[in-house]
Amino acid sequence: MANTGSRASARPAEGNRGGRNVGRNWLVLITGVLATAILATSGIGWAWVRHLDGKIERVDPFKDLANRPDTGSGKDLNFLIVGSDNREGIPKATLDKLHAGGESCDCTDTIMIVHLNGKRDRATITSLPRDSYVTFPAHKDKRTGQQRGETKGKINAAYTLGGPALTVDTVEKSTGIRIDHYVEVNFVSFVSVVDALGGVEMCTPKPLHDPKSGLDLPAGTSRLDGQKSLQFVRARYIASDPTGDIGRTQRQQKFITQVLAKATDSGTLTDPLKLKNVVDAVLGSIKVDEKLKPQDFLALGKEMKNLSNSGVTYAQVPLKSIDHQVPEWGSTVLWDDVKARGLFDAIRGDKDLIEPAKSETPKNDGPGGNATGAPTPTQVEVAPGDIAVQVYNGTPTQGLGTRANDDLKAVGFAMAGPPRNSTPPDGVHTTIRYDPKWNRSVKTVQAALPNAVSESVTGLGRTIEVVVGSSYTGVAPVQVGKPTPTATEQSADPAAPPYSAKSGDEVSCKK
Repeated sequence: MANTGSRASARPAEGNRGGRNVGRNWLVLITGVLATAILATSGIGWAWVRHLDGKIERVDPFKDLANRPDTGSGKDLNFLIVGSDNREGIPKATLDKLHAGGESCDCTDTIMIVHLNGKRDRATITSLPRDSYVTFPAHKDKRTGQQRGETKGKINAAYTLGGPALTVDTVEKSTGIRIDHYVEVNFVSFVSVVDALGGVEMCTPKPLHDPKSGLDLPAGTSRLDGQKSLQFVRARYIASDPTGDIGRTQRQQKFITQVLAKATDSGTLTDPLKLKNVVDAVLGSIKVDEKLKPQDFLALGKEMKNLSNSGVTYAQVPLKSIDHQVPEWGSTVLWDDVKARGLFDAIRGDKDLIEPAKSETPKNDGPGGNATGAPTPTQVEVAPGDIAVQVYNGTPTQGLGTRANDDLKAVGFAMAGPPRNSTPPDGVHTTIRYDPKWNRSVKTVQAALPNAVSESVTGLGRTIEVVVGSSYTGVAPVQVGKPTPTATEQSADPAAPPYSAKSGDEVSCKK
């Protein structure tokens, strides 16, 4: 790209990793301003790109930043996407409707690092919990104009103390990742974009209710308009989800994948008028850095055209505590410094966070079996006989709970009682409910039910509950031994990644 100071590569994307072509979609809907690139490559033209570029408010978050991280591979790009809690100019009636009344905290409600790899065929979205306890570099206080020394606090307060510049500086110093571009989005743009798309389908395995955000969502699949979508991604006080901000970031990641799917299904990219409506909904309420020029929009739109849904990776910062008490700050989120460094180093090194699973099955064996044709038992740390399991039938199918109960008993689990009926999480997926204190025992149950989803329930006790869904097909054999490492767990293998990452296909709602 010409004279922008950006590190975007001029090379075209190399290959498609399968799935829907959503590369341009997520640029539209995550960064907003980059949608102008799509319009240009969709036939609207350069003149309109320049026209839209003139409407975007710009900031300079990189001015006077010192001791910045290096540029990594030199071809990748890192965007810092922040959702601001600035409500200036939004009518009170609108704020009340959105359950966003009260004074603005002048802070960042959402923080994500979007990494585009050098080949432009993969993107990684890493959510930084807003309550992360980090170090603020020395800065000028934007409220008083006074110079402040290094201090600590919640990462979302960096915007309060020093605006976009301190936000970028704090993220860079905390992660070691150099930020190339900054995009700030507020309430109005979020609601308007979803409404311009005609709403978004969202699935949840359990009811979600948050009186503070206004969210009241039943289990199953619901269509969310802009208002309900904002409630969904902002919810932090859900009784059935004690993880608070962590659960919220996971819901935000799922929401992004559904927005992408909606943009594809609704024909947004092939309908210039629909696309224009989405872009118009964004442009009036975003801010971007001054380095992001019209020619950058054009180049990125062309380079990312082959990015697939499976090419989008969602990563979570490894955590040590989600309730680290700090005087004056209250409950904060504490990162696991060692494991988090592994994640940030991988991003800075432009590495693929999701490595293909390696099969250790001999070539002459059947799928998942051994030389005799029988399934190969998964090695587990805790014996099934040491684990109490209670089975619930979450479907209208009579006898399915009894079948699952007998299957689990046959592989050695200690059954806590006869099977019972239960209101299903979604009626389809089998759900494993467990107390986080028994996080070693639950791995044995997860190995026996590899297609089930897991739900952490604080205070549940030592009995692990299995709510059987209609997708239940049986139990896989397990045996005590050296645990088999997975793609996202650290194991005895020193090369195994110390962080968790999922592809867009894994995060999306399954139909």
